[in-house]
Amino acid sequence: MATINRTRRMVLAAAAWFWLPESLMAGTQQEETLADDVASIMRRSLEHASPPRLVFEHAIEGQRWLNAMSLRLAQFVDNELYRRRLLTAIHYEASRAGLDVQMVLGLIEVESRFRQYAVSTVGAKGLMQVMPFWQRYIGDEAHNLFDVRTNLRYGCTVLRHYVNVENGNLRRALARYNGSLGSNKYPDAVIAAWQKHWLWH
Repeated sequence: MATINRTRRMVLAAAAWFWLPESLMAGTQQEETLADDVASIMRRSLEHASPPRLVFEHAIEGQRWLNAMSLRLAQFVDNELYRRRLLTAIHYEASRAGLDVQMVLGLIEVESRFRQYAVSTVGAKGLMQVMPFWQRYIGDEAHNLFDVRTNLRYGCTVLRHYVNVENGNLRRALARYNGSLGSNKYPDAVIAAWQKHWLWH
């Protein structure tokens, strides 16, 4: 009987590990030496921005997108007003960084499931699970990575940097963002979330 119970506990523990949210396996970006010009560009990207807004050619298209994405985001975030503010900030910061907004939504789902105060086992923080060492390299250690706009600004700036490093190869850029270059697990998870929940035509 003891052997059966021990086996059952091991199976349950393995199942629990398998079903851990991706966010607990994410946010392990690696510290690296940045060239001065790269760090300067990233620093300027953090510093200069306007208030968040939807970046659409026509306002009616922006409202259509916001309405649709708010309905999809409801499975993760209950408060409608907060959802709309969050989506507006995500759209602005991703667009500003030249990233696909829908892909960034998939990344945030994997990283934190849209939890503002998420913290990984290695200390990555917030919606996009930004590692604190980036504050020293491209920002300010006084910056609050749990602040939505600050976190999105850092996360999008870092991901843009990795896209540039990888000459536009998104899979490799995503793997770098996760600190798992050489593995497809994280890029596959982000792309799957993107395609399942966030595609927009």
